Parts: sequence; C-alpha cells; structure tokens
Amino acid sequence: MKKFRLLLATLGLLLPTAALADPPQELVDSATLTVESMMDGSQGNTAAQFLRRAVGVVVCPNIFRGGFIIGGEGGTCVMVARSSTGDWSYPAFYGIGGGSFGFQAGVQNSKVMMFIMTRGGLNALLNSQFKFGADAGVSVATIGAGVNGSMSTALDADIVTLSQSEGLYGGISLAGSIMSDDTGKDQSYYGQELDARQLVSEGQGANPGANPLRSMLGRYGG
Repeated sequence: MKKFRLLLATLGLLLPTAALADPPQELVDSATLTVESMMDGSQGNTAAQFLRRAVGVVVCPNIFRGGFIIGGEGGTCVMVARSSTGDWSYPAFYGIGGGSFGFQAGVQNSKVMMFIMTRGGLNALLNSQFKFGADAGVSVATIGAGVNGSMSTALDADIVTLSQSEGLYGGISLAGSIMSDDTGKDQSYYGQELDARQLVSEGQGANPGANPLRSMLGRYGG
C-alpha cells in the first residue's frame, strides 16, 4: 500500500495541475499556435486534407502523459464546428483525462488535433462526457508517430486524431480517455451560461479573443 501511494504521489507530480487550469484566453491562444504549428509541420498536408472535410475540430495544445507502472494523462482542449455558411464557430472548452495500469514508464507531452468528420462524431463529443473506444457507434482513427494507424482506416472514421509528441512514449493513444465539457470555462469566457452544444452547433456566444483561432482554421481549412 505504501508503494501504491508513492506511485500515485509521483504521478501527481508528473501531471502538472497548472496545465489543466489554463485561463480560457490562454488556452484559445495556445490552440491557435497549435493549429499553425501542426499545419506547417511534417504532417501539414495530411492535417489540411482532413481539416478541409471536417465538420468540426478539437484542438488540445498540451496533453501530458506520464507514469511508472501506473499511467495517467490529462489536458485541456477547445472545440469548434463549421456552420452552414462554412464559418467556424466560437470555441467550447473541454478537459480530457484518463488512467491505466500496466508496465509502463515515461513522460510525454503532445499537441493533438481531432478532426470530426461526421455529424455522428460531433454529436457524440457534444455529450457531457465521451469515452474514447467505448462508443461502438463512433469510430476513432489515430495517425501519428509511434501509434498504429493507417490513412485508409482514417478516411472512413468519424473522428481522426493527429498528434505531435515529445517524450519517451513516442506516440499517443486516447483509448480509454474521457473527454468532458468544461461549462465553467464556457461561462467565464462568454459571460453567460452557454453549453457546448449552444456554442458549437447553434452559434450562440461570441468573444473576439477567439477570432485569430477561427481565422487560422479558415486559412488552412476553408
């Protein structure tokens, strides 16, 4: 039991709480830089291909994963969707996290973009919680160094995840992770009670601080 508690304490040190508590505008700004970095990086052509066809996108500037025997991951994200006129919505805020047991050791920091390719995928993520790999009606494909996946599989998926990772794990898999909407950040950013569906699907709410993110997505994804 003492060893178990020590491992939990170690994991707590590895997962920086500050990264999980980014102020909303800082998160939006980091998401904007993440889109630019991934679109201009080695996977840029692939990312642009999916972004042009996507009905929505989730951007996670930092997903931190670490552990020894007991593993865990966590991060914050923003979600936007394409309107009927082709413009991108203002963002809704999400948190993502998970844990696992098994033989593992390492630390990893990843930038992740999730391209939502279908309305079914978008509706699944707009639920208050979504567990990757648990919804048989929603297929998720991952493309990235160190992660098994293929372009042919991704082309038929509801959600396609692309990552840039640094660290000993060498790749990221979101299987088993839970993604939850952060209504507190939504309310703080927009000054009113709006949920993710109202923001992303219904086009309610606006904050000019998110315009650079929307413009960046428009630049690369139409």
